[in-house]
Amino acid sequence: MPDQKRVAAIHDISCFGKCSLTVALPVISAMGVEVSAIPTAVLSTHTGGFTGYTFRDLTDDILPIVRHWQGLGLRFDAIYTGYLGSLRQVDIVLEAFDALKGEDTLIAVDPVMADNGRLYAHFPKDFPAGMRRLCAKADLIVPNLTEAALLLDEPYREGHMERQEIEELMCRLSALGPRRVVLTGVSFDGDGLGAAYYDADAGMSGAHLAPRVDGYYHGNGDLFASVLVGALMAGRNLPDAVRLSVDFTAASIRRTADAGTDRRFGVNFEAGLAGLGAAVGLS
Repeated sequence: MPDQKRVAAIHDISCFGKCSLTVALPVISAMGVEVSAIPTAVLSTHTGGFTGYTFRDLTDDILPIVRHWQGLGLRFDAIYTGYLGSLRQVDIVLEAFDALKGEDTLIAVDPVMADNGRLYAHFPKDFPAGMRRLCAKADLIVPNLTEAALLLDEPYREGHMERQEIEELMCRLSALGPRRVVLTGVSFDGDGLGAAYYDADAGMSGAHLAPRVDGYYHGNGDLFASVLVGALMAGRNLPDAVRLSVDFTAASIRRTADAGTDRRFGVNFEAGLAGLGAAVGLS
């Protein structure tokens, strides 16, 4: 049996409301990949639709964890980052990349900072420039369409885009540094919704869509990116990993919509975890 792959996941912990580390840990683990966590903050709930939540900043703990891991001689097959709460955390994570990255380590960045055409309200206007620096060090980035526009300092375009436009957008994103780009929230006809992908080294691009489910469900981006990273670590190629991520996320949304669960609570991905493991060849 080959050695088990290991991912370092740098995200916050929302104790209620499925997102960030509470998604990344079970999802990637379900695909047979070990996950080591660096929490950037602990919140009682996520911030989408909840008020009165508690928040504990763990910025000062990130590098001590990294240094301890260095002292133990730990090696990681991937470093996977999501929501970062400040420009200071961006700078610290850049240090963590340098400290933990090995010759073959995949750096995967989900540049969580915006949606629906807007930068999240608590971020300063120069935050996209900081996230751009982080993406420049990545091998793979997973932005949505709003984040893509901010990374490129281009106007956000509402509505559907042609396939050629999406491919050109991903090429411009790759020119920032990452050789692989997966763009989420892609729709060509209004009925389907999913993701497009681009691999600069392979000269390859494509897209995979699933039937759209109306409504906004929190944590979908974290779920999609976690499945993607886990699938790549499990040996799937980029097109297969994107296809699995779209289909698993869409199925989780449909399951939640059918149950009528409060959308703030996140989607029911847990019911699909056994199938997710089987999809990457776990018996």
